[in-house]
Amino acid sequence: MAEHPAYPVGLRLSGRRVVVLGGGQVAQRRLPALIAAGADVVLVSPSATPSVEAMVDAGEIGWERRRYTEGDLAEAWYALIATSDPEANERASAEAERRRVWCVRADDADRATAWTPATGHSEGVTVAVLTTDARGRDPRHTAAIRDAVVEGLRDGTLVAPHHRTRTAGVALVGGGPGDPDLITVRGRRLLAEADVVVADRLGPRDLLAELPPHVEVIDAAKIPYGRFMAQEAINNALIEHARQGKSVVRLKGGDPYVFGRGMEEVQALAEAGIPCTVVPGISSSVSVPGAAGIPVTHRGVAHEFTVVSGHVAPDDERSLVDWPSLARLTGTLVVLMGVDKIGKIAEALVAHGRSPKTPVALIQEGTTAAQRRVDATLATVAETVRAKDVRPPAVIVIGEVVNVGPEPTS
Repeated sequence: MAEHPAYPVGLRLSGRRVVVLGGGQVAQRRLPALIAAGADVVLVSPSATPSVEAMVDAGEIGWERRRYTEGDLAEAWYALIATSDPEANERASAEAERRRVWCVRADDADRATAWTPATGHSEGVTVAVLTTDARGRDPRHTAAIRDAVVEGLRDGTLVAPHHRTRTAGVALVGGGPGDPDLITVRGRRLLAEADVVVADRLGPRDLLAELPPHVEVIDAAKIPYGRFMAQEAINNALIEHARQGKSVVRLKGGDPYVFGRGMEEVQALAEAGIPCTVVPGISSSVSVPGAAGIPVTHRGVAHEFTVVSGHVAPDDERSLVDWPSLARLTGTLVVLMGVDKIGKIAEALVAHGRSPKTPVALIQEGTTAAQRRVDATLATVAETVRAKDVRPPAVIVIGEVVNVGPEPTS
């Protein structure tokens, strides 16, 4: 007779006793989900992996340091049997059957009363995949299906329409350094759900081509400013579209709060009573040097790194940077938006004690197909920028870490 398929169901285990037999790798993988479900977990095992011990130490689960004995499943609602002792597994499974406790067996799924599906999560949705054909049960295939569905929900390629009214508002999304694959999965999902996208010039432009045709894309650099300053005009565009009941994404390069004026936009939205979500992004200050083979810290070379804006020269009265103090540091200095001021920056650092032989690397269009790295020293960087025609956007790295990695190929 053909085997009946498993009946899918979600167990609500909050506050209910769950017994886990065995503290090895299987338990290590399954325990976090049981803890997240609020289960009252009791581990019965003479030993456990360091990760499982850490859960015990944190008070997330109880631990009885011994082997399984008859009666351990009393009052349990659910059991996970994962010991290395087949005889103990069989006895525990028989006890679960007598006590009518749903039981998963890691060593023999066919003799269990429950199966653990391959699960994944995305914004309040749990995806659970079970193989229905016992003859062709393949955990790798099941996991692959799970991963494909979850990834599609996260990056927006699998869009499930919301049939309830969405709350209008603005999401400030950090798009990362330029490579579209380096945006966060949450940022990509919000982009896929947006009605309006207000994009920076330095944002990952390739992502805009993936947007559905109904999405209005506004180039922040081309907003008509009128009597407003540029930032005020952007703020007002965000407020205006959100007040129309639209879901608005402000797509910014890097991270919204790293020289991205993100807080100015958050403050403007708050004053207007517009709900706002901030999605962090990968900052170019660390990702672009990494993409060029430069670690901003390295054991025995640099124990700190400092990120500064170079859009104002050291001798400009508007500068808020303490250049004399930076010159005395021995770690790495990362300068953003400083290509046209690098000559004066180098002069200030040398004047206050930094060696003119200090290595400098300029990474133009980092993480994109047009990425280019140009190396120099503090003594030569101004002339090198002119000779090599280095242009923004470029991240500048100053310090001995420039020479830590393999020789640059370009």
